[in-house]
Amino acid sequence: MSESLILPVLPLDDAVVLPGMVVPLDLSDSEVRAAIDAAQASGLNKPQVLLVPRIDGRYGAVGVQAVVEQVGRLPGGEPAAVVRGVTRVRVGTGTTGPGAALWVEVSTVDVVAAGERAQELAKEYKALATTILQKRGAWQVVDQVNQIDDPSVLADSSGYTPWLTTGQKVELLEAADPADRLAKLIEWSREHLAELDVAETIRKDVQEGMDKQQREFLLRQQLAAVRKELKELNGDSSGTEEEDYRARVEAADLPGKVREAALKEVDKLERTSDQSPETGWIRTWLDTVLDIPWNERTEDTYDIAGAREVLDADHTGLSDVKDRIIEHLAVRKRRQDKGLGVVGGRRSGAVLALAGPPGVGKTSLGESVARSMGRKFVRVALGGVRDEAEIRGHRRTYVGALPGRIVRAIREAGSMNPVVLLDEVDKVGADYRGDPTAALLEVLDPAQNHTFRDHYLEVELDLSDVLFLATANVLEAIPGPLLDRMEIVTLDGYTEDEKVAIARDHLLPRQLDLAGLTAEEVTVKEDALRRLAAEYTREAGVRSLERSIARILRKVTAAGELPVTVGADELVGYLGRPRFVPESSLPEATQRTSVPGVATGLAVTGAGGDVLYVEASLADPETGETGLTLTGQLGEVMKESAKIAMSYLRSHGAELELPVTALKDRSVHVHFPAGAVPKDGPSAGVTLTTALASLLSGRLVRGDVAMTGEISLTGRVLPIGGVKQKLLAAHRAGITTVLIPARNEPDLDDVPQEVRDELTIHPVSDVREVLDIALAPAQVAATVAA
Repeated sequence: MSESLILPVLPLDDAVVLPGMVVPLDLSDSEVRAAIDAAQASGLNKPQVLLVPRIDGRYGAVGVQAVVEQVGRLPGGEPAAVVRGVTRVRVGTGTTGPGAALWVEVSTVDVVAAGERAQELAKEYKALATTILQKRGAWQVVDQVNQIDDPSVLADSSGYTPWLTTGQKVELLEAADPADRLAKLIEWSREHLAELDVAETIRKDVQEGMDKQQREFLLRQQLAAVRKELKELNGDSSGTEEEDYRARVEAADLPGKVREAALKEVDKLERTSDQSPETGWIRTWLDTVLDIPWNERTEDTYDIAGAREVLDADHTGLSDVKDRIIEHLAVRKRRQDKGLGVVGGRRSGAVLALAGPPGVGKTSLGESVARSMGRKFVRVALGGVRDEAEIRGHRRTYVGALPGRIVRAIREAGSMNPVVLLDEVDKVGADYRGDPTAALLEVLDPAQNHTFRDHYLEVELDLSDVLFLATANVLEAIPGPLLDRMEIVTLDGYTEDEKVAIARDHLLPRQLDLAGLTAEEVTVKEDALRRLAAEYTREAGVRSLERSIARILRKVTAAGELPVTVGADELVGYLGRPRFVPESSLPEATQRTSVPGVATGLAVTGAGGDVLYVEASLADPETGETGLTLTGQLGEVMKESAKIAMSYLRSHGAELELPVTALKDRSVHVHFPAGAVPKDGPSAGVTLTTALASLLSGRLVRGDVAMTGEISLTGRVLPIGGVKQKLLAAHRAGITTVLIPARNEPDLDDVPQEVRDELTIHPVSDVREVLDIALAPAQVAATVAA
């Protein structure tokens, strides 16, 4: 350091001036004006100021002693002063001086003399600076840089460089050694040159892409003009706007991969001759893709109370299904309230399987679910479908290829989140064309169906937001892997009270409207509806009940005498005598069990629960026949149950006080009436045992008792399925006492309370308990026999 000076401070906000730089300063700034005025008032021949960088409000430790070369106005008329940096100075303590500016003591920074290293670095920096300036097109500056020989001056000339940051220029100002300054500049210049190379590469790529697009656009315009001329020459004056698939694809809101695939097909279409059959295939494919609502979704109705009202208004009962739909809506509403979006590409779709006998409202429930959620509804009938391509679509190489029924359902619905009803999924068959249920495995898997790929489309389709409802009568007919992907909701039929309510609130108004009648013209009393349900249409659902109501209204309309009131006594005139014996008289079960060897069982069929009778008889010993004969179109499991019942009675005849020795010389014949109906399953085991015990002991089976349960060789009563359906069937048939396996006792919670109140239910765990309850005392049997 050498001499010391006192200079007025002129702070530069976010700017740095290096020695040798000449810069203009705006005198309209109060700080600049004060510093210039103070310098002029100092009396020096050449007014001098201290240029100090001020970065984020903080003054630098090193500044530049600058000379005020000229004060005047710029070409635009603004007042300005031109200053030239002279040398580096270190800022000292403040002092007093003329004017309003801040005066400080400064000391000159001794600049290190340039050595050989500085000379070498100067050559390298010149080469880098020249390259950068050439890339930026500053050819005049290149000559000026090449004329600088002093390494220190060369390094300070970088102060004009626009690509250096303010912080980097401050580092240059504070570095006294020219070699240090040049080393920093070389490093920064290399980095900037690399950035320029990358930018140049990107610019060239963009330019080439733009040139290619422009050429492609011009060529396509020419191609379109040529095609238009050809059409006019051939007498086809129709416009080409509808056929411009490229414009339609580009205008459509398609997902990225779908858009890419569609544009590839458009390119292929434009290269293909109109006479080629492939043209029609491509056009059909493009039309299908453009018709699919890829990004269309309806907003779910999150009014939970309103959704429940819609479901209750459309259907009586079915509380399990309604609760599940409300739970689904509640979860979606909570996720929306918390701002939770799609997880891993999967949305919160659901797959519900509505299983139950015909006529309980499975199919019609789908429309109510869609209406309660505010979604579109579409029905896909799967009954009798045997071709796997019906689900997943045909390959486009086939003539007349189409997408599968799932894609067609989405297209028909017009949104990506409809309610899709897969009706009669248990009626799907399999043959040499494939197994459609195997194709449904991906469709009905919430963890996979967000990337469902149809064979026709060959692009991914997101089904994860679709609410699938599948209906089935018999769950056993659905393959296990497919059933595992669905949430089972069982609809086990209606009680008599529920049937009356359904007939009153839904069936009768609908049939009145179909017959062109009003409620004022025809009144059907509730006692008539109850008798219809109990004596005319004993079923799990309400289809026969609705047909009976329709038949009554047709006869009323044909008679032409209105108004009419239909009571229970008038039903015989409209429908004839009841098909079923009234419960107030002798029940059918009591008639059937009036002889030994007949027992009443309970079974589940595709039409719901039903009462099943077992009849057993012993052959005359003189015939010489022995063994066991089974009739009634029985399955293998039921045949095995009969053999187990015989084995149990043979091994425990003594303790049961049964003359089982007679079985050695006599044939036993077991028959299940309704021989045209196939029967199978293990749940008739206790019924078979009871019928055989009644036959051997001569004791009657109580007519008010029905039973169900599988038996083991040791006499244990094992659990079975379909308890609710079986108890509903027993209730309809007038049975008052039911025996069920003890391990099925938790299933009683699903049985309606009014049915449980009218039945005496005995959970049993051993065959001895069954025989004690089901068989009438010996004296009673003898009296009846006499």
